[in-house]
Amino acid sequence: MPLEILTIPCLSDNYAFLAHDAASGETALIDASEPGPILAALEEKGWNLTHVLLTHHHWDHVDGLPGILEKHKAKVIGAKADAHRLPPLDLAVSEGDTFTVGGAPVHVFDVSGHTVGHIAFYMPESAAVFTADSLMALGCGRLFEGTPDQMWASLSKLAALPPETLVCSGHEYTQSNARFAMTIEPDNPALISRVDEITRARSANKPTVPSKLSLELATNPFLRAHLPEVQRNLGMSGAEPARVFAEIRGRKDRF
Repeated sequence: MPLEILTIPCLSDNYAFLAHDAASGETALIDASEPGPILAALEEKGWNLTHVLLTHHHWDHVDGLPGILEKHKAKVIGAKADAHRLPPLDLAVSEGDTFTVGGAPVHVFDVSGHTVGHIAFYMPESAAVFTADSLMALGCGRLFEGTPDQMWASLSKLAALPPETLVCSGHEYTQSNARFAMTIEPDNPALISRVDEITRARSANKPTVPSKLSLELATNPFLRAHLPEVQRNLGMSGAEPARVFAEIRGRKDRF
């Protein structure tokens, strides 16, 4: 059975996620920005936290962990490559590793780019991938440590997942990402429709995360660098996709 996934707004624009298995009672937290909202959600649901999955070392994804572990003695899982700058790990994982939550497999992807050592967690039985600051709703993370080639390779892995996969990303940046996306593909009908939906959602103070991978493939410029229409709009027809991605990322950085 799929895990029940709960989206928790944290800080000013972060998201954490809980994935709960009713049969076993096991519950995983993906990223730990601050304890208050996460502990409140666990209490409201009556869930016991058994696992914490950390995507990368940035403070807004890990600083809430001590306060959470005071209340729940959970197993902390994170990247082996990033263990030197993550909180202490009970299980250090690398790309290709699999572990279970509630008996359901969780696959580990290296999605370096935003940071080197950033990982994503894919739960195929729940059709969900937890991408934090790699693939985001209508965007991708800024390249603080990695290269455009690394990030393009990471995004390409995620783009190859089944299109019905739910992309559970780490921030509410979608409205600003949408404004930028329109500068790349102003005539994309799927994007135009999505921008309208985002505007309505944010006007009602509703989250735009998570999103379906199929929607990202149709509208997210960072996943579309290989497409002739995107390359043509940038004056880069026939260029290597990683180079086109780098151009898009550079434009976003200056936007």
